[in-house]
Amino acid sequence: MEQLVVESVRYSAPCVGCGALLECWGVHGLIGGSLRWDVESVCSGCGQTTADCGQDVPARLRARLLAEHGPATLQMTNPSVERVTVMRVLRAELGLGLTAAKAVVGQVLAGVYSGTLPEMEYLARKLRGVGVGAVAAAPEGLLATP
Repeated sequence: MEQLVVESVRYSAPCVGCGALLECWGVHGLIGGSLRWDVESVCSGCGQTTADCGQDVPARLRARLLAEHGPATLQMTNPSVERVTVMRVLRAELGLGLTAAKAVVGQVLAGVYSGTLPEMEYLARKLRGVGVGAVAAAPEGLLATP
């Protein structure tokens, strides 16, 4: 069974109902082979609670996670990796055209393509699934285990 990869962030935001501060918790994770996110909040003024979730992480939550945890990178473990195979996986998973995929492959092979740790581990698993040695490197320098 594959390891669960999760990042979370706690933050405050104004309540749209009463203007008091909401206490919010956001989570982004790689769960059962899929990327998932959720945000829960509780208002300190009116007590309203909300929960929202989905697959494509909202830009605001993604930015908060990257600010809190720093970006993870996708690293190749074999320097002689087949560039075409990597490009095929990235095009399929990221929905990229040929030109954009070439640019992203260059970033991946240079070790500078980054995102949240769950995003990078998701891509690493997809690459390992087609025989390409890849790992997600957390900002602290620790590698997510394959």
